[in-house]
Amino acid sequence: MLDICLLGTGGMMPLPHRWLTALMARYNGSSLLIDCGEGTQIAVREKGWSFKPIDVICFTHYHADHISGLPGMLLTMGNAERTEPLTLIGPKGLERVVGALRMIAPELPFEIRYIELNEATEEINQNGYQIHAFRVNHNVPCYGYSIQIPRIGKFHVEEAQKHGIPQRFWNRLQHGQVIREDGVFYTPDMVLGPPRQGIKVTYCTDTRPTEGIVRAAEKSDLLICEGMYAEEEKLAKARQYKHMTFYEAAEIAGRASVQELWLTHFSPSLVRAESYLPRVRSIFAAASLGYDGRTAELDFKEE
Repeated sequence: MLDICLLGTGGMMPLPHRWLTALMARYNGSSLLIDCGEGTQIAVREKGWSFKPIDVICFTHYHADHISGLPGMLLTMGNAERTEPLTLIGPKGLERVVGALRMIAPELPFEIRYIELNEATEEINQNGYQIHAFRVNHNVPCYGYSIQIPRIGKFHVEEAQKHGIPQRFWNRLQHGQVIREDGVFYTPDMVLGPPRQGIKVTYCTDTRPTEGIVRAAEKSDLLICEGMYAEEEKLAKARQYKHMTFYEAAEIAGRASVQELWLTHFSPSLVRAESYLPRVRSIFAAASLGYDGRTAELDFKEE
């Protein structure tokens, strides 16, 4: 099961009941954070989740509303007695930007490891998460992320018996290990069917619509996508500052054949966002508004 919590849904500045941008995922005892805007650690506290298991923080880009909460988060993680290394992922310049922010958080009881993104798309495996980073179209280098939890094929007892594989090896083969016993090799493909459908969540903010977003989000269980503007007259502004409207996000969701769309990263000027949903749902029916603390529990589908 993959737990998802949209910690903050605001863009540019925090508002009452709307923290700045952040998403948190939990899987198999390891937590992953995407962006860390001002107020993120408060939002984690309000949700009742823990800081210590955060093993990975991905940054879309380095505008303040996406990273200004990092120094406090690092200090809080250190005070939670974390000693395990923390991996940070983000566009080129990550180590320099974080180094500057750490002027106010210089001493930490854990190592920070940096993965800087340079290519149009990059694949990273961390703590059971398959992370697909993809470049988007903002006015500074910016990436979106698809987070996938893979699922191995079904274990076939009859195949294990046919190959004469001792039962004590079954569990290890099921977990992908290759076993050698008395000169004989047993491999997972001898007992496992083809990989089954896993879980996929795509997160994208601060960008104009691109084909790369559609490809990256394809068949996601959940697409969390920015909807900076909803008003018709704001389309020109969205184009100027390289953001998206509610309706452009809905079009992407439909083209990518996702299961569900949450809109996020709202402009501070946006009021009565729910009044725009009927038109959004005429484009993509399974669309809804994100809100601070919104949570989803995503599980593998039954076959």
